[in-house]
Amino acid sequence: MTGFYGRGDKMAVPNVDVNLLAVLVSGVIAFIIGGLWYSPLLFGNAWMKGSNMNIKDMKKASQKGMSNKYIITFLGSLLTAYILAHFVKYLTAANFMEGMQAGMWIWLGFIVPVSLGSVLWEGKSMKFFFINIGYYFVSILLMGGILAVWQ
Repeated sequence: MTGFYGRGDKMAVPNVDVNLLAVLVSGVIAFIIGGLWYSPLLFGNAWMKGSNMNIKDMKKASQKGMSNKYIITFLGSLLTAYILAHFVKYLTAANFMEGMQAGMWIWLGFIVPVSLGSVLWEGKSMKFFFINIGYYFVSILLMGGILAVWQ
């Protein structure tokens, strides 16, 4: 396998220097996109309907400590950006478009199939599915582009 350094019959993962500032910026951008994506300005109302929630439910949830959920969501964005940075390096994406292409393949191969479970097993609508994978599509493409340029 190219890109991996063999040691005898074992394969070793190459060292990858990750630009942590690029990871932070990518995570912040994904978090901001999520805030807009799931707000009433864009798809928030349709998402709530697909989640069988309403404004009362959201207000009740916010009284129970939404800040913890936001913190965990932001940490998840940072983790996604950090892992995506490795893939961008492994694929030697050297410009914004190549980084976006790396993100697109990650999205198509990992996010879309896993997200289908919400439709197949949780009874969520296809509209709900498309809202969620649309967010991941936009955010992961942008993260991939940023990470490729900012290596």
